[in-house]
Amino acid sequence: MVLMVGRRKQTGVMRFEGWIGRRAFLRTAGGSYGTARALMGAEANVLVESTQGHFRFLRGIAPYSSGAVAMSGYEIVHVTLSPAPPYRKGFELIDRHLAGEKRPPQALCGIELRSPELFTFPGFVAFNGGYVEQLKRRAILVGDLNPVARTNVSPAVDPPPEVMLYGFSYAAPSPAAGPTFVVAGAGELTGERLDARDIVRRGDVSDAGLRAKADHVLGLMERRLQGLGVSWGSVTAVEVYTIHNIFPFLENLLLRRIGSSRVHGLRWHFARPPIKEIEFEMDVRGCRRELAIEYRG
Repeated sequence: MVLMVGRRKQTGVMRFEGWIGRRAFLRTAGGSYGTARALMGAEANVLVESTQGHFRFLRGIAPYSSGAVAMSGYEIVHVTLSPAPPYRKGFELIDRHLAGEKRPPQALCGIELRSPELFTFPGFVAFNGGYVEQLKRRAILVGDLNPVARTNVSPAVDPPPEVMLYGFSYAAPSPAAGPTFVVAGAGELTGERLDARDIVRRGDVSDAGLRAKADHVLGLMERRLQGLGVSWGSVTAVEVYTIHNIFPFLENLLLRRIGSSRVHGLRWHFARPPIKEIEFEMDVRGCRRELAIEYRG
């Protein structure tokens, strides 16, 4: 179920979930990156370049990156699948689509999943192991880093029987000017750990608690946009995932913070974030090409 409802200039980025020190980055990268290189300055946000995929991405955690932005001469294309296939079958469809577009597997930079039920934190880690194997099989990882941004939520009405692949994004050649990008979904966790102790206002679903959670997630979205070198003014789609009432803070928090991108509306998915006890999630993107592909098995 989806409800359609109808720049703030950022300065002085300090650190965010995609930040990593230069020495630590080099230790992680070693000599194995090959076609990837770090784009960094002193105490700066770090973008990692996938030369095969033609996009740059913000370091996230093992299951996903924090976001991706197309390189010059390319754009991020967003695809929605209907009906959504089981996610392993969905990867096969991605293989065929990218081959038809004459793009390599490494062009994949975004994945959207729909899960049948909520994971525990250990269960989510176990699922991610099998998911990352799909990327490794296609040689998508950049060294030890995962370049693919991801959103994974659980619909509250008519949940699927298994994890399904709802959509994906990839980089394709384009002469169009202006940045295109995809930002990974994020819930109200304060750090990189997948740990219930890091949940903002854990267990508090009052109006005040939900507002605090949404405020934190908006901050994550803003820092990821900054890290990609873009702003709310470049966003074309804002997605919210929660089963809780957002109307008490819709106008004065959500719509106010997303700035001029609110002209495109805001999509409220009646869905839960994938892990128990997380209550509010968002993702955003800025894409000129939005495709809908029928899945026929």
